[in-house]
Amino acid sequence: MAPRIAYLGPPGTFTEQALRTQDDLLHPEPLPLDSIPDVLWAVADGDVELGFVPIENAIEGSVNVTLDSLAFDTDLLIQREVVMEVTLHLLGLPGTVLGDVTQVVSIPVALAQCRNFLRKNLPDATTLPANSTAEAARMLGESGEATQAAIAPARAGELYGLTVIAAEVEDHPENKTRFVVVAREGVAAATGHDKTSLVIYQRHDSPGSLLAILQEFAARSINLTKLESRPTKQGLGDYCFLVDFEGHIDNEVVADCLRELKMTQGEVKFLGSYPADGDGAGQARRETAQAYQQAEAWVRSIRRQVR
Repeated sequence: MAPRIAYLGPPGTFTEQALRTQDDLLHPEPLPLDSIPDVLWAVADGDVELGFVPIENAIEGSVNVTLDSLAFDTDLLIQREVVMEVTLHLLGLPGTVLGDVTQVVSIPVALAQCRNFLRKNLPDATTLPANSTAEAARMLGESGEATQAAIAPARAGELYGLTVIAAEVEDHPENKTRFVVVAREGVAAATGHDKTSLVIYQRHDSPGSLLAILQEFAARSINLTKLESRPTKQGLGDYCFLVDFEGHIDNEVVADCLRELKMTQGEVKFLGSYPADGDGAGQARRETAQAYQQAEAWVRSIRRQVR
């Protein structure tokens, strides 16, 4: 039986759109849940085998509820990432125009992506949070409130009977969101173009502690793709570091770096090694595979000379 996968619903979210680009995850029908923690706990509790959630946005940065749940609340492993372009629209009931709007509803990370648009065009409107963009659209469609609008994808408007009041309202055109698939166990096989994610807790909060961590990567020419700090929830001023970097745990250089970090820094939480997505991912894998084959042939030719 194919694994069941839960995602941030209801139908119509960007999460659902991104998930539906992954043909191998669509059978049986994915299960929509009300919030990101609901999805992650459903996986952690064994109600489903996989979960699909947003983790980072190009405009607003990390989705903190996802990061914190993975770092502190659950023991899950990232299996793959999916990067998708995101276009946000201001949606309303048929007949609603911009001047009618006094309230705007959406998930907080989407509201933040449209901050400048709201300030310029709806300076007096109040904003209300929802668990997802599609939930905001569904709530509006059910309420029939003509002075309310939702920031959501066009598909959500189609599903819940809304029209576009203003199109493409995000503040920056190059808007992409990164999603991840998570599971309770298992590390994805290396592809030659991979990422690894860690949470690194400092053994001692002392001058140069972050530098000591970074030097472990620099010494091995491992390229960091993301570095940020998050409060550990253990006390004011107590922070950990969330790190994404190029490479796979199956690579000995990466494994050596993790060993050293574990030995010198204390607690290190492994969040997964998985195929990297994004522009050029397929080409990078092909080039890496070709380079490996050439290097392997070279080594074999030398070893054949051993007497």
